[in-house]
Amino acid sequence: MKARFLLPDVVAVCAVVTFTLATIPAAAQILYNDGPINGTVDAWTISSGFLVGDSFTVSTGTSTITGLSFGAWLFPGDVLTSVDVWISSEGGGGTTYFNETVNFTASGCSANQYGFNVCDETGTFHGPTLSDGTYWVNLSNASVPDGDPVYWDENSGIGCTSPGCPSETYMPAGTIPAESFTVLGTGSGTGTVPEPGSLVLFASGALALGGILRRKVL
Repeated sequence: MKARFLLPDVVAVCAVVTFTLATIPAAAQILYNDGPINGTVDAWTISSGFLVGDSFTVSTGTSTITGLSFGAWLFPGDVLTSVDVWISSEGGGGTTYFNETVNFTASGCSANQYGFNVCDETGTFHGPTLSDGTYWVNLSNASVPDGDPVYWDENSGIGCTSPGCPSETYMPAGTIPAESFTVLGTGSGTGTVPEPGSLVLFASGALALGGILRRKVL
């Protein structure tokens, strides 16, 4: 995987795992969806000072952001407690609309072929009110009690359902494929009320990027 830590290479194999995700509170609309969690292709570090940003489009009229869910890869036994969520006008910069540490709760966790637990992480917060347009959600400083790395699932936007998808991406080291996430909120338009989804895991080989060691998948 494109994770920024050193692990021995392992042989790639194919696997498909499906499990049911918990329902997001029905009071929230889906303002933007970048596709379901993949869980086996790759994941990017969002802890220890590393930052990854993805664009999202508001198309439901003036909308207030109230939450976020995303796919996280965790070492077995780890529980994600918080992530720094930064909503801005550009990837990694521009105008800041929101920048806080948000607590997250996991649901639907399942082990993938790499030995990681892949979880749907959901956090709620009092976010900004945004008009129609394109913005960025940036994640960094993800925290688990024992300090292990945390990774944001890569799905390349496959299966995304919202205008403007798949997302553009930002990370200081270069361009990467899109990640799995959903922006929640209340809009003046007719956004979709979330329903339980399913997490489908797809296997793939691994590639190297810019000298960053990437672990091959099982």
